[in-house]
Parts: sequence; structure tokens; C-alpha cells
Amino acid sequence: MRLVVQRVCRAEVRVGDHVAGSIGAGAVVLVGVARGDTRADAEYLARKTAGLRIYADTDGKLNDALDPARGAVLAISQFTLYGDCRKGNRPSYIEAADSEEGRLGYDRYVEALRGLGLRVETGRFQEHMVVCLENYGPVTLVLESRGRTRA
Repeated sequence: MRLVVQRVCRAEVRVGDHVAGSIGAGAVVLVGVARGDTRADAEYLARKTAGLRIYADTDGKLNDALDPARGAVLAISQFTLYGDCRKGNRPSYIEAADSEEGRLGYDRYVEALRGLGLRVETGRFQEHMVVCLENYGPVTLVLESRGRTRA
């Protein structure tokens, strides 16, 4: 599983004319699911996301994790995070999970975040979406579940 985490002042995702999800301060997380990703991958990355110290403490240093009372997560499914562009100009998505496995992995990640007490808004799986965000910092990080040294 691969995530792109962006600290934001505000963000929303639209499907057509409908706002599917909207947050104020917090994080937009683009969620890519690979073939073979497990519940453990989703739970690991949910804990990692919730614990990221990318928010300012009282001294203005990036020492605080997301406080559920002051922020939320907007999670957007993004299979193109597994686009391989090393050969040619057309990305290959062979590493990306198929639709059923992708939905399961995405849902597990969202469920795990909510289980940690975070407010989570979502886009719509397998829909064309317009994501509008105001990146704060900017702070943008890439997280991977594969290759981790401990669970």
C-alpha cells in the first residue's frame, strides 16, 4: 500500500456537482492499493498516518500528530500511485490491485483510521473526482507498507 499524505488547511472532493467529502485542517491522503496488500498493511499505515508528527506544537515545531479535536482526514482512492513509468510514456498499472482488492484495501485503511478516533471523509471509489486542497507548509510525505522493518 502506498500513500501520499498532504497537510492541509482545507480540502474537498467533488463527484460531479456533489461534494463527497470536505475537511478543514488536517490531511489529504491519496491511497494506492497494490496486489497482495493485507489488513495488516492498512492498519500499519493507518497508525503511521495518525502518528505522523507533521503538525505544529505550541512552540511552532513539527512535533504533534493529528489531533482529532482539531483536524480530520480526507482519504481519496488513487490507483495511479502504482503507475510504473520506467518504460515508455504510458504508465503500467500491473502492481495496482484490481477493483475488488483495491476497494477492500481502501475500506480497511479508512476503517482503521476511524478506529483510531480520527474523523475521516472520503471520496468515491472508482469515480472521477475533483480534489481541491490547500496544502499547508507545504508538507507532503509518501508512506509505504512494503519494506517496513516492523509491524
